[in-house]
Amino acid sequence: MRTRTTTVTAGLAAVLSALLVLTGCTGQGDAPGAAKSSAAPSPATPPARGGAAGFDGPLPQDQNLLAWTGDPNDAGHVTAQSAAGVGGRVTLVRMVLRERITWSNIWLGLAGVDPNAQLSNCYLGVYDSRGTLLATTADVSPQLMTDAIAKPFPLGKPFTAPPGTYFIALLLNGNWATNALTLKATGAGISVNAGLTPPQLRYSTLLTGQTSLPASLNLADQSTSTINTGWASQWYAIS
Repeated sequence: MRTRTTTVTAGLAAVLSALLVLTGCTGQGDAPGAAKSSAAPSPATPPARGGAAGFDGPLPQDQNLLAWTGDPNDAGHVTAQSAAGVGGRVTLVRMVLRERITWSNIWLGLAGVDPNAQLSNCYLGVYDSRGTLLATTADVSPQLMTDAIAKPFPLGKPFTAPPGTYFIALLLNGNWATNALTLKATGAGISVNAGLTPPQLRYSTLLTGQTSLPASLNLADQSTSTINTGWASQWYAIS
């Protein structure tokens, strides 16, 4: 009898042990027979900026740029003006930076060239929101005569720009055929400044008769008269 009792007790213990193992393996949410992981669950990944799908649209960084006025894929329009219309005027395009960058080049979308143009004293530069000139290129007249593509124009001295409002300045001088020297732009036309007034116009002109970019500008004097005749929405980028 003692031997039989020991055998039965051992058998019951084995059954109970098996049941405990099965119970541990089939906890809530586990598939029957699956191994139970002892690792703590990973924290949930926060949703990507731009929505659940994680798509934020085309970004300048996708094309090795730091900022731009808009996706160059949308810059299919062309802006053309006569030398009498924009020569000697400072054309400003507002650029809002939302992160700190080192600004070394201004990219311009050159759509067409005039091989017979006579250009001189043509510059690109950067002004801050107070109208102070921060940096400028050398005379870019030769580069405006060749290669109708998007191209970088180096600043004479790169600078670090904190987040804020800046203005890219373009100054053209010389003689050219109106529909030959052209810049890439959007088709926005005179609507580019919708909802804006000086000194925060997105596209504007200032002054006349300039042969170099002045050290400072009074942004309250921003004008849309030339912009509204078709000289609007030029495409720029920063690298």
